Formats: sequence, structure tokens, C-alpha cells
Amino acid sequence: MNRKLHIIGIAGTNGAGKDTVGNLLEEHHNYLFVSVTDLLRHEARRRDLPVERGVLRNISAEWRRELGLGVLVEKSVAEYEKHRDKYSGVVLSSLRNPGEADTVHEYGGTVIWIDAKPEVRYARIQKNAASRGRAGEDDKTFKQFVAEESAEMHKSGDDATLDMSSVKEKSDIFMDNSHENLEVFRKHVEKELNF
Repeated sequence: MNRKLHIIGIAGTNGAGKDTVGNLLEEHHNYLFVSVTDLLRHEARRRDLPVERGVLRNISAEWRRELGLGVLVEKSVAEYEKHRDKYSGVVLSSLRNPGEADTVHEYGGTVIWIDAKPEVRYARIQKNAASRGRAGEDDKTFKQFVAEESAEMHKSGDDATLDMSSVKEKSDIFMDNSHENLEVFRKHVEKELNF
């Protein structure tokens, strides 16, 4: 394992701004941004399955059972290695299993946990669903949104499934993203990461 790799793993609640942080680091600090959720969406489409949270959870658990708990981090690092000379490091979101946080730490990286009030996050998701190409995937009531997140937060007894609360426990930096001003949030992220 290359311990000199500059790697940042982003975890947090749905709609908290994980992709926003990834995009900020890509645009302003030359990191390759890999959305592990997009890797799962691609696999669902390849299998001709609906792109729904339950399907993505099942694929991620299957991969972890077959290839190890850090498989999504390893796939992100492999993508970075193809273009290593172009980037300062790799940032990936969204970590949802403690094995992924452990793998980021094994590379000497940092895990960030991002959160905001549920109402704020739900409003963001609904507002931006179409522009992110996720209108059908994010078409949910607030009650459904909260229930899905609750199901992903806690250990199921199967180490390969989602357990976001354990990822939170392993995080190094905690951020509240209740900011509506992207520039203010960018400065906050850069300060927390010492950029």
C-alpha cells in the first residue's frame, strides 16, 4: 500500500455536501474527485438494474463480501493511479462502511464527516435532483428520506453492509454544512484541511 498517497475520504449524511467538498478540492486544489456512489450507479446500469438506494446498497455489500471492506476506496485509488501525474491526490465520497474509513487511514489519509440539519439536507436534495441527474432517484417524501438514512446509519450484523454511524466514529474532522454561501463553506473546508 502506498502510504505517501494524499487521500481524503468524505462521509456524512445524505445531502450534507459531500460531493460539494469533493468538487471544491478538485477545482481549487487539483485533487481527483471520485464519487463511489457513481461507481455503484454505473454498476447498477451495467446490470440493467434500477438506480435506487436499495440496489446500490446491495451492490456495495456484494463487492465488500467478494473483494474486501475497502473495495470502494481501492477502486478510487486505482482510478487515481491511472492519472497520478495530473493530480495532487484523490478525494472520494461517500464512505458508508467503517472498512472504507480504515482503508483511507491505512493510506495515511483523512476522513471528514459532514452533516447539516435534516430539513436543510432534504431541501437541497429536492432542489438539485434534476441538475445532478438524480430526479427519479431522489423523488421521495421527507419521511422516506429520513427512513432511508436511518437504515444506512446502523450496523445490521453483516460487516459488508452500510454502517455510517461507525464511519462517523472513525472520522478525523467534523463539519457542519448549514452554509448557503458556497464561498463561505469553501473557506471553512480549506481552514479545516489546512489548505
